[in-house]
Amino acid sequence: MSIQPYRSPSTGRRVRAVLFDTFGTVVDWRAGVAREAAAFAMAHGHTLDAEAFADRWRALYQPAMEAIRTGQRSFTKLDTLHSENLDQALRHVGIDPDQLSSEILTELNKSWHRLPAWPDSVEGLARIRRHYVVGPLSNGNTSLLLDMARNAGLPWDVIIGSDMTRTYKPLPQAYLRTAEFLDLEPGEVMLAAAHNSDLHASRAAGLATAFIARPTEHGPGQVADLAPEGDWDLAASSIPELADRLGA
Repeated sequence: MSIQPYRSPSTGRRVRAVLFDTFGTVVDWRAGVAREAAAFAMAHGHTLDAEAFADRWRALYQPAMEAIRTGQRSFTKLDTLHSENLDQALRHVGIDPDQLSSEILTELNKSWHRLPAWPDSVEGLARIRRHYVVGPLSNGNTSLLLDMARNAGLPWDVIIGSDMTRTYKPLPQAYLRTAEFLDLEPGEVMLAAAHNSDLHASRAAGLATAFIARPTEHGPGQVADLAPEGDWDLAASSIPELADRLGA
């Protein structure tokens, strides 16, 4: 059955691709990293608050990218930044990474490649994919996003990693170059994200926007991004609900 593609009120264009922020919106990074950190600690005789460790590692994410966004450092893929941040996170909890083999560190760093999908993600993406191009619009590099998709069963049509756009959100080129790779006008692309700041930046770049609530992304005490904080085109509590609102 064909549908009339959703027309974005903010761009005035029919949406042809619905792209998704990935960490936190499509996959549960905190649970995934904590699970693998706990397994690492048990295997190597360390005592570790796995969820606090996941939070600490994630907290280094934005500062690492900011050095690239501001031109202090040339583009470096996210796997490398995660590896550098892992070194800091381990030292913070009293574990000396110099005492661990490169194989052990590489495997722990690949926690980000094996993150679990939120329970509604696969169903919702599959429904949206019937009528729209779907893929990630993420700061993850291509191999990371590919491994994640295969592990979690994410039914992407296309994967355009940040190592292809050579920039990190929320810089405008992260959104615009992704649209260019798809031969689409910015207004024909919708970003779906659980983070209001990401949606503000994507709207400024000319994309359509959809907010998806993930109120436990940062654990039970989350205080930010509990609700839409802008007049986004659409807002939903899950990806299947977003599919409903898109007519999919």
